[in-house]
Amino acid sequence: MADTPASASGPRYRPYVPAQTDMREFTVRALIIGLVMCVILGAANAYLGLKAGMTIAATYPAAVIGMAVLRIMKGSILEENIARTVGSIGESVAAGAVFTIPALFIAGVWTDFASVSHYIQATLIMLAGGVLGIMFVALLRRVMVEDVELPFPESVAASEIHKAGRTGGTGAAYLFGAMGIGAVVQGLGQINLFRSAWQKWIAFAKTDIALRSSGTATGQSGMLLSSPSISPAFIGVGYIIGPKLASLNFAGGVVAWGLMVPIISYFIAPTLFPAGGAVPTVDQWVALANNVWFTIVRPIAIGGMLVSAAWTLFRMRNSLVAGIARSVGDVKKAAAGQSVTERTEEDIPFNWIMIGIGLAAVLTFFIYDYFTGNRVGAALVATLVLVIAGFFFAAVSGYLVGIIGSSNNPVSGLTLSTLVIAALLMVALGMTGQPGVAAVLGVAGVVCVSSAVGGEMLQDLKVGHILGGTPWKMQIGDLIGVAAAAAALFLPLVVLHQGDINAGHMAAVPYQGGFGGPTLPAPQASLMALLSQGIVGGHMAWPLIIVGAMLAIGMIMMQVRSPMLVFVGMYINLGTTFAIFVGGAIRGLVDWLGARRGHNAAQKARVENNGILLAAGLIAGEALIGLLFAALAFGHVDYGSFLTAHVSSALPLGFWFALLVLAFLAWLLIQVPLNNAGSPDEPAPPSAVM
Repeated sequence: MADTPASASGPRYRPYVPAQTDMREFTVRALIIGLVMCVILGAANAYLGLKAGMTIAATYPAAVIGMAVLRIMKGSILEENIARTVGSIGESVAAGAVFTIPALFIAGVWTDFASVSHYIQATLIMLAGGVLGIMFVALLRRVMVEDVELPFPESVAASEIHKAGRTGGTGAAYLFGAMGIGAVVQGLGQINLFRSAWQKWIAFAKTDIALRSSGTATGQSGMLLSSPSISPAFIGVGYIIGPKLASLNFAGGVVAWGLMVPIISYFIAPTLFPAGGAVPTVDQWVALANNVWFTIVRPIAIGGMLVSAAWTLFRMRNSLVAGIARSVGDVKKAAAGQSVTERTEEDIPFNWIMIGIGLAAVLTFFIYDYFTGNRVGAALVATLVLVIAGFFFAAVSGYLVGIIGSSNNPVSGLTLSTLVIAALLMVALGMTGQPGVAAVLGVAGVVCVSSAVGGEMLQDLKVGHILGGTPWKMQIGDLIGVAAAAAALFLPLVVLHQGDINAGHMAAVPYQGGFGGPTLPAPQASLMALLSQGIVGGHMAWPLIIVGAMLAIGMIMMQVRSPMLVFVGMYINLGTTFAIFVGGAIRGLVDWLGARRGHNAAQKARVENNGILLAAGLIAGEALIGLLFAALAFGHVDYGSFLTAHVSSALPLGFWFALLVLAFLAWLLIQVPLNNAGSPDEPAPPSAVM
């Protein structure tokens, strides 16, 4: 791919579009297409992050959509590059937002979520983090994108897709078709055409356990069996992450609901349902199981996530240290860099970068001053921590993206490190209670957005480096994209949160909805809230956290590939992890069938590309229609009972119909990619690395 030299005197890399070429690039239409994708893909990833605790990199879908739309307008490849750059940045802002902003509500800093004041605070946090991430990466772009030791796997894949799109199909039909299917399936489930879940309580007999000299303990419980959620998005997530990671995620659900909930309930139940009292009903047993999971198992999972995040960073210690050491040297090189005349080497001027960092730092100071109740010293310390940690972690995030891609970037782990440091400093300064918790979460929010944006920005800059894009135009485009995402993304959060609360009230079996609830668990935000409360506010269920930490240490000793995924699986609903597992199993079956058919490398790449486009479409379709129904619930529209009241009292259909829907989704993800594997003689397409 590259002619990048080992020394400055060697031959230079030649981009796809030469630097001397005068081609349409930063146009109004490319910017508008990018901004629309930025907000839509950002909102879709916010939905996914709150429900499943993970987001999907938007670089590939944004490239495909931008190419499809601009092809109709006869746009250039550099316009496609700008549209993709602006379009994909919304996902990183959304990741930073959903990992931290809901924590302000979960921790009790915000007693309600939807207000003008909270909109302003959240928007400023996202804006400050996004601007810092872009400015920090702009300092390091030239050195990092030209480093031959950083392969940038997702950037290379995206650039090859752009090149291939100039002569062949874009794959948009798969993406948009799957979006329609995902939207229809989710819509039918939301209006209760069919039962989208199945549960059954299996009771255990009451038994007495002799504890030798300690006496006798009476136990009684059971096990709650559940089906996978009929969710195109979760099945799509499982397909993308593959069978191994999907199995790890589901393993957490099995541990939670197959081991912890039954055994804890076994010894709790005799106290809650004493002998001689009324015989507990099935509904009471189910309620007990859900409450044990919510109040005991989930804090254990949070303890495990904390240790898992630390372990992830420890395993990356060499890369992290190298990234931090390089970032210091890279700034010196960038500051001393000579002026360039080639279009493909022009960044935002260094002076303007410094001004941007300074303005973002001043903005965050006023945010923290407000959070701390006008404690100027604490606000200054929080701002200092932010700038230092934000720079290093944005640089490290970019470095890790260069190695493993943005889909695998451990943003939440980097943010947790910042949160712990900020929390300890707040305690040292005497900041306790809610003001201290607010300041800590404010620092975490800005750093999380900065790290996510920094990684995504550098990934896009590498694509531009390969294609021949103009760096300063891409950076300006992302600044506009960050501003648009920051202004818009609080609204989907409000709609999802309040809509879920209203839906819980209107449900046939009412539940407590909103952030931290059963349908919007927001695992990373809950972890941030619990840690900040525990360290600064002094409120933490330490015994449960320690149990989770010990369990994580045991998994690390057993060399479990990703303990974090296991504990996320324990934290989120079993139906969610089960659906993700089904998606992973479908992907494994596709790979197995491809191998049996003797597919060569080119055919495997085509199957992989088509399958990932279908999965990404299912995710986007469900997320967007899910936002629509959340908006209806936000307006107190009881859509769940509409069919029963106005069409037929025989509805919803039984779970058998849901199984038919699941079978159709499996057929779609298996047959369509395999039937379009192409001829063995056709040249290999670029692989969709996600």
